[in-house]
Amino acid sequence: MSEVIDPHEVRAAGEPGKVPPSESPARTGGFKQIGIGRFSGIVAFVAMLVLFSLWVPESFLTSSTWSTIAGSNAIIALLALGLLVSLAAGAYDLSFAQNAGFSAIVVGLLMTQGPQLGVVPAILVTLVIGTLVGAFNGCLVGFLGVDSFIATLGTVALLQGGAAFISSGEYVGPFSSSFTAITGQSFFGVPIMFVYALIGAVIVWYALEHTPLGRRCFASGANPDAARLAGIRTRRFVIGGLVFSGAMASLAGVLLASSLNSVNQNIGPQYMLPVFAAAFLGTTQFKLGRFNVWGTFLAVYLLGTGVQGLQLAGAEVWVTNVFNGAALIIAVIYARNLNQRRKRREVEASES
Repeated sequence: MSEVIDPHEVRAAGEPGKVPPSESPARTGGFKQIGIGRFSGIVAFVAMLVLFSLWVPESFLTSSTWSTIAGSNAIIALLALGLLVSLAAGAYDLSFAQNAGFSAIVVGLLMTQGPQLGVVPAILVTLVIGTLVGAFNGCLVGFLGVDSFIATLGTVALLQGGAAFISSGEYVGPFSSSFTAITGQSFFGVPIMFVYALIGAVIVWYALEHTPLGRRCFASGANPDAARLAGIRTRRFVIGGLVFSGAMASLAGVLLASSLNSVNQNIGPQYMLPVFAAAFLGTTQFKLGRFNVWGTFLAVYLLGTGVQGLQLAGAEVWVTNVFNGAALIIAVIYARNLNQRRKRREVEASES
C-alpha cells in the first residue's frame, strides 16, 4: 500500500480509468477553477472590520478589543481543532464541550481540595482523565459499533452528572497565581492564549496535511468502505480521532479554568455551538467541502469578531446564539451543496 493516500484517490480505488477529482478537466486550469469562494471568509472578515469600525469606532478600534478577540476565542479554536480531527475521521463528538467543563472543575478541585496537588501534577492528571473520556467514546463507537452521535450524547449526560457530583453545585476556585499565570501573560503584546491556539493549529495542520497518518484519517472519514478496501484500518482512526478530541477538550478545560480563576458545573456547554459552527464554516474556506485547519481557524475568529462587534454595538445576549446558529446552518447547507457538486464531477469524470 502506498504511503501517501488521498481521500479522492481512495474513492477511485478499484475503478480503472477513473480520473481523480484533482485531475478532472472541470478542476484544472484557469482563475475560474481556483474559485474566489474559497477565500470568501477573508473578504467577509475585512467587510466586518470596516462595518464595526464605522459603527462603533470608539470601542471597536482599540487594542483592548483586539486583545479580547484574540484571547477569548482561543478556547474555541483549541476545541475546534480537536473536533476537526474526529470529524475528519468520520465521527461526531458531541461531548467535547462538556468534557472541557468537567476538566476545568477537575483541575480546580485537584489543586484546591482533596489531595491539593501542585499545578503540574494537577494538569497532568486532568489531561489523562479527559483523554480517557475520549477513549471511552472511541470504545463505544469503534468496538461496540454505537453511532458516534448517540454515544457521545450519552457521554455528555454522564459528564454533566459527574461535574455536578464532584463540585456539589458550588464554584471551584480561586486558584493560585502560578496557575492563572499560564494564561495571564502576553507574548510581544499578543495574548498567550492566542499563541497556544496558533501553535496547536500548526501541529494539527502538519499532522493532517503532511503525514500519511493524516491522509489516511481523511480517507477513513471520506469513504470508509473504500478506505478499508485500500487496506486502511478505519476503526483505529475513528477511535484515535475521538481520543484526540477528548485530549484537546481537556487541555482547553485546563486553560479555561486558568483564565477564569473560578469555575462551576455549568461551564463548557456554551462552547458547543460556536465550535461546530467554526468547524463546518471552515469547510467553505481554502479547501472547499473538506474539514481543514486554517479554514476552521479563520472561521473561529470571523465569528468571534462578529460576536464581539455586536456586543460592543449594544446587541442583546441572545444575539450571540442567533449569530452562531445562523452561521452553522448556512455552513452546513453550503458544505452539503459543495459535496453534491463534487460527487457529480466525480461521476462525470468516471463516465468520460
